[in-house]
Amino acid sequence: MADYYEILGVSKEATGDEIKKAYRKLAHKHHPDKTGGDDKKFKEINEAYQTLSDETKRSQYDQFGKDFNQNGGAQGGAGGGFDFSGFSSQGTGGGFDFGGGDFEDIFSNIFGGGGRGRSKSRKRGQDIQVDMEITFEEMITGVRKKINLYKRVDCDRCNGTGGEPGSQIKTCPSCHGTGQIQKITKSFFGSFSQMGICSNCQGEGKTYDKKCSKCGGDGRVKEQQEIEINIPAGIDDGQTLSLQGVGEAGEKGSMAGDLYVIVHIIPHKKFERKGQDIISTEEISLSTAILGDKIEIETLYGKLILSIPAGTQSGEIFRIKNKGVPEINGGGQGNQLVKVIVRIPKKISRAQKKLVEKIRDLGE
Repeated sequence: MADYYEILGVSKEATGDEIKKAYRKLAHKHHPDKTGGDDKKFKEINEAYQTLSDETKRSQYDQFGKDFNQNGGAQGGAGGGFDFSGFSSQGTGGGFDFGGGDFEDIFSNIFGGGGRGRSKSRKRGQDIQVDMEITFEEMITGVRKKINLYKRVDCDRCNGTGGEPGSQIKTCPSCHGTGQIQKITKSFFGSFSQMGICSNCQGEGKTYDKKCSKCGGDGRVKEQQEIEINIPAGIDDGQTLSLQGVGEAGEKGSMAGDLYVIVHIIPHKKFERKGQDIISTEEISLSTAILGDKIEIETLYGKLILSIPAGTQSGEIFRIKNKGVPEINGGGQGNQLVKVIVRIPKKISRAQKKLVEKIRDLGE
């Protein structure tokens, strides 16, 4: 089994945010619904994330490593420092097979748990991650965008139940309505019984005479769905929007996954963003720099007149209030910073040259 940290491409010192960021990037890349997606790799990524994103599971994984993951916390378990790795069906310690069972269930049965069963649970829907590009101008004003997603949705024929409309509900013949089945696990302590979720009814305790003809009993089908996304003004490049419950439908009415939209802002030819401010550059003539004048400049909110005082130096910056990026929470707005560059002509006429020489002779 590959190391979970290696699967996500993070170090063992990675923060929770770094793990989440790595997961989202890889899940997006390998999602089975994408061209070139890899279902096996996608499952590995999800398995690694489910462990490393949970502080308790991560701590146990860091302590016990692969043996813990496979055998339920083998090293140091049960207070005696036993190493159960030799008791697998492929080991040399006696041919016992834990079968991937829940280690807590085994010891619950041994030390007074009395056959604790697992609770009925349905799987939450998968999260979906998409990338979206917006223009620089749309970043300033905010925009609503529509995207089409091919994803699992609740089956409209059976309303997510998995049963053919009109079919009768009956007690599950495998678990007799309990939603759980018993299995025998062998360990070096002996043979012990465990309770697990019934695979026939997925813990429901009931089944239908006929499975839904559209979804095959899953309660979900894959369909194209149009989603409208509201992108707020002032969003940062690379920022992720989270839309709860807009991911794939969960199993038989369980909670849907979330949709994560990573927003990318197309660079502008003239303007550059720096925090909440907009940076731009304007060229002025030498005479304007010396004598002063008024020039027309562009902003993202339209054109306006900027007064250039006499004696302006090349590289000087003028601040135009409230013409920058609005704060995403609506708390204020940045400024536009206009950097003035004095344009020096490469070629001048004889008359111009004489005037410059006269200015030089008069002194600065």
